[in-house]
Amino acid sequence: MDMSKLRVHLLGVLVLVTGFLTTVGSQPARADTLWFDTPTSTTLTVQNGRFTDALGREVVLRGYNVSGETKLKENNGLPFASVADAKKSAAALRALGGGNSVRFLLSWAYAEPVRGTVSSSYLAAATAQMGAFLDAGIRVYPDFHQDLYSRWLFDSDSWYTGDGAPKWAVDLGDYPDEYCGICPFWGQNITSNAAVTEATYDFWHNTNGVQDSFLLTAQKTMAYLKANLTSAQFTGVVGFDPYNEPHFGTLDSGQTSRTWEKDVLWPFFVKFRARMDAAGWQDKPAFVEPNLFWNANIDFQKQEGGLLDAGTIGPRYVFNTHFYDQKAISGVFMWGKAEDGQYVTDFGTVRDRAAATGTTGIISEFGHPLAGSVSDKAPTVYKAMYQALDSRVKGASWWSGASGSGPVLSGSQWQWDIYNGRHNELMNDNPDKVLTTGDAWNDEDLSAVRLDDSGTAVLRQDARMLDRVYPGATAGTTLAFTYEDRSRDGSTTLTWNPVPSSLPNVSTLVGSGQYSVLVWRSKGISAPTELHLPASFPTATTTVVSDLGTVYGPPAYTSTTPIAAGTDPGGTGSRRLLLTAPDSGVLHYALVTNGATAPSASLLSAARAELASWAASEFS
Repeated sequence: MDMSKLRVHLLGVLVLVTGFLTTVGSQPARADTLWFDTPTSTTLTVQNGRFTDALGREVVLRGYNVSGETKLKENNGLPFASVADAKKSAAALRALGGGNSVRFLLSWAYAEPVRGTVSSSYLAAATAQMGAFLDAGIRVYPDFHQDLYSRWLFDSDSWYTGDGAPKWAVDLGDYPDEYCGICPFWGQNITSNAAVTEATYDFWHNTNGVQDSFLLTAQKTMAYLKANLTSAQFTGVVGFDPYNEPHFGTLDSGQTSRTWEKDVLWPFFVKFRARMDAAGWQDKPAFVEPNLFWNANIDFQKQEGGLLDAGTIGPRYVFNTHFYDQKAISGVFMWGKAEDGQYVTDFGTVRDRAAATGTTGIISEFGHPLAGSVSDKAPTVYKAMYQALDSRVKGASWWSGASGSGPVLSGSQWQWDIYNGRHNELMNDNPDKVLTTGDAWNDEDLSAVRLDDSGTAVLRQDARMLDRVYPGATAGTTLAFTYEDRSRDGSTTLTWNPVPSSLPNVSTLVGSGQYSVLVWRSKGISAPTELHLPASFPTATTTVVSDLGTVYGPPAYTSTTPIAAGTDPGGTGSRRLLLTAPDSGVLHYALVTNGATAPSASLLSAARAELASWAASEFS
């Protein structure tokens, strides 16, 4: 154990003995805080192409975008109407949605409503709402969000609207009246609406100094967050997303989408990185996005890109991208449902681009409409996307090809908006166009959550699919992971990764239940590997079969208990499975299932023997 890890371990022992840890600006540790939950260990960096905590564990970020409400005016560019709503949303996100992180949207328009003057009231409100998530044990990466550049480009009676740049930035440009032509989807404004393309072009070319103003506001925002979050909260801020879905607007003569990324977009990210450093964010990466069309899955939309000429950007940046199945959303280019392995190639490309740039990757937006003519595809599209985040091998091939599974990919689903269906948005400030349904944004409806009539947060999607087992922290190198969620498409149970007949005892143990398998190689880390336990995995009836032992109903954690369970920090009731293997260079495996009822010792032993043989063969 190196000295930094030893110091953290000793601090953890102090927490267990005294029940609290005294540091500058800290509070007494919660009862659900274990020695490896200290603020120091919460800090994330990028090492060897993976998110890594201060204990050396690989970390996977899973969660949601919070939230599209920021795009709207009804709460003045904030995700929530109040801190109380933010706390309610954070608790639900952890307990119902299983998330450990959020992409937290911010608005340039409301941060700098008057040129050169940052709104302290907006920053104070945003910081307080962000703190609600951090206090719930949820990591945060903020995002200065924009779509179609600005709402102030659009007429009051327009079919569409935008968000992002302040009114003063739009007023500086002599832009034509907005018009998209035949645009059945709002996103077509990105390339077809001259007002949008010209304003976007001006931003990238710093016309009238608008980009300089944005960068200065971003720096002031980051400095404010650092100064006004507690030190413990700030450790949970993992980085910053500089600009949502960048696109060139229009290209200069002779320029291509690839050369635009190289000569315009990347220099902007370098400038933003410098602003992060100046604001005291030196140790947190910039979550940089390539041209949004670099990985479009419709040929005529796809544009060459993916930061191909950025070289080795290294651990101070994260390769950050979005993915929506435009074929499925179109209703024309994909008639049926998504299938097993539908997106493993697309998400594999993200993994490969991140590796080529010398960093880790994250898909910070993915999703599919939950209402409308193509919403029937949503259960299979989401299942296939989560499957591809978990592994680059499809379910039918996983057991025979698990060694090709690769690292687990981080991701943030679009979106988590508790006000879904209950909005009161005056579209483009038009009192005759009050939007209440869906997301109140260009006819979108993608929120995984809503409030019921009693004000309680409830899921709008299958909890089996959203609240998932995933390795939040792995004490070593992840070699393979899979999760069969048994989620539903209507009344049909989707089982894409059945246990093969070559493992009859494992199959008997799992039965018709949900299960996950994690395979990792240890690195001499005393802190445990952590897997999120969904609500569908009650501690008392969860079965674990591992080289570390077999357990039905894992006991409470101690440092000498190899298989244990505990609550997550933050007080939301969310739980985790804790697997302790402090050795080094050893191959470990763990199957976790809720399918067994009081399994016999002989069945557990037989299943363990099968898994041991399989792991030795697959990962020899």
